[in-house]
Amino acid sequence: MYFDVTRITYNSEPDFSRPLFELPRDVRDQMLQRLRVLYPDSVSESALAEIERILQLFNAHKPIDLIELEKHFNSAERFTERDIILITYGDLLYKKHQSPLKTLGDFCGAYLKGTINTIHILPFFPSSSDRGFSIINFETVDPLLGSWSDIESLGTSYQMMFDGVINHVSSKSRWFIEFLAGNPEYEDFFTWFAEEDDLTDEQRSLIFRPRTSHILTRYETLRGPRYIWTTFSPDQIDLNYRNHKVLLKVIEILLFYVRHGADILRLDAVTYLWNQPGTRCIHLEQTHEIIKLLRNIISAVAPYVALVTETNLPYKENIAYFGNGSDEAHMIYNFALPPLVLHAFYTGDTGILSAWADSMTPASETATFFNFLDSHDGIGLLGAKDILSQQDIDLICRQTENHGGFISYKTAEDGTDVPYELNITWYSALNKKEDGDSLRIQIKRFIASRAIALVLRGVPGIYLHSLFGTHNDHAAVHGTSENRVINRSIIDYMSIMRSMTHPKSKKFRINKALGKMILARTAHRAFHPGGPQKILSISPAVFAVMRTSPDGDRSVVTLTNVTKSKCRVQIPLKEVGGSKGRWRDLLSEKEFSTKEEILSITMLPYEVLWLIPPLNKE
Repeated sequence: MYFDVTRITYNSEPDFSRPLFELPRDVRDQMLQRLRVLYPDSVSESALAEIERILQLFNAHKPIDLIELEKHFNSAERFTERDIILITYGDLLYKKHQSPLKTLGDFCGAYLKGTINTIHILPFFPSSSDRGFSIINFETVDPLLGSWSDIESLGTSYQMMFDGVINHVSSKSRWFIEFLAGNPEYEDFFTWFAEEDDLTDEQRSLIFRPRTSHILTRYETLRGPRYIWTTFSPDQIDLNYRNHKVLLKVIEILLFYVRHGADILRLDAVTYLWNQPGTRCIHLEQTHEIIKLLRNIISAVAPYVALVTETNLPYKENIAYFGNGSDEAHMIYNFALPPLVLHAFYTGDTGILSAWADSMTPASETATFFNFLDSHDGIGLLGAKDILSQQDIDLICRQTENHGGFISYKTAEDGTDVPYELNITWYSALNKKEDGDSLRIQIKRFIASRAIALVLRGVPGIYLHSLFGTHNDHAAVHGTSENRVINRSIIDYMSIMRSMTHPKSKKFRINKALGKMILARTAHRAFHPGGPQKILSISPAVFAVMRTSPDGDRSVVTLTNVTKSKCRVQIPLKEVGGSKGRWRDLLSEKEFSTKEEILSITMLPYEVLWLIPPLNKE
């Protein structure tokens, strides 16, 4: 990020002696118009007045030096080539007699300094299910993980991404308990029906479902049985944003996160935010207006903070969350990338991946992609819909099962169950133990796949297990009957530390190769998310991208062989800037000469080359 705000902490007490924060008139008018899309005029006016009060209180906590620093913020430098995001649960690393968050901090300090600068800790709040995503209390750190001081300690060395799980709450949350008890203040915090049939079959048929569970769950309340809207599970109660008080509560929570060190706010499952019977109930106009309103708020009082939308949708629908490039998400999850990378490695053909990447254009210089390959869930397939054929999807599913993974399904609009997600670790997705490949080849294939996320325009993300090349955890799946736990193994900290000291171990070799690649990326301005990319069609076996810095003064040509065979590539110099002479690989320091306006290279199996031209400034 452009400047280090993590070392400037908010004041614990507000300072009301300073002049009150005032919304610029044009921003206030825009926010009012957004509220009027959601609510009647009278409600919109009162909601805006309350939002202004919330912002004034937030600003009263802000230290003067941060206010001064924000005046020099350059939004085009919000994300740079130096940004790499680690994705992890707070407790994936275990060490006796120490809080998991402290253990995570110890590991990051030992092995990530100088490589990864941002940590996304998945929901670290008390929860009742879904591995943290069924939140009981939004403002408390789960004591089983640690404390706010642990979170803030990490924030002194790293940028921090917090989860805004704002679509639903736990059935054990205070809000829902008050609803069950008949508290009128919370009666409309959730979408409910007195009779199950009040949500008609026709209305149900329209709803886009990410799960095969029932959309309504029966709960007994003081006022009798109620059928509650539950998009994800019976324990995850959807919030009702048609009640403006819900929106106000959520705004307070998100700003509370900023005060506690959030540089990036991840809006989890945000596409399902607005429930409206008679519609598909995904990415409705009201949902987009809420995100735009949050963007207005963040831009006004915390301009360095970024909003990231997690919207697991087909690519064209997903990029709609950029808005016009300056009014919605700063960054979106690039859900199309993981299945397309797998397809390229499974088939040995980069054609579909390259064609898609050629169309991958952010909406503005301040909007970008979050390029991840694996995560805490699995490898979603929806992002590749309309890019990969059904035959291609079937191939990926077969390969996943062949490599020991599982397939999760959702209910389609026609009522059938269709593949929704691949549950498998990224290392196992690329490598099958029974294939007989040497560890050297397995690691090369794995690192080559990671390289693609590092070279594409955007900000790369790496799930913690991919730092170690973790295999599928079948025992966990059998013990819980939950597919997603296959890549959520708890790792013994001391075991990791021992492995990292043995040069022949898989963990050491992966960490070394990946670390070297990350260091090369973060040191080269051509990988800036705001710089253009050009996809080169030079061989089906090679994914080739030319990246250029925003100022156009530096460039790098990246080549990734996705096959187990050697291949010869010829790159016309006119396609990559025309520089004659000796091109140097940033990763190996090898040099390659040009001849007759051509750069000819023989690539080894799964080789990765990042070539800089002779005249590039160093």
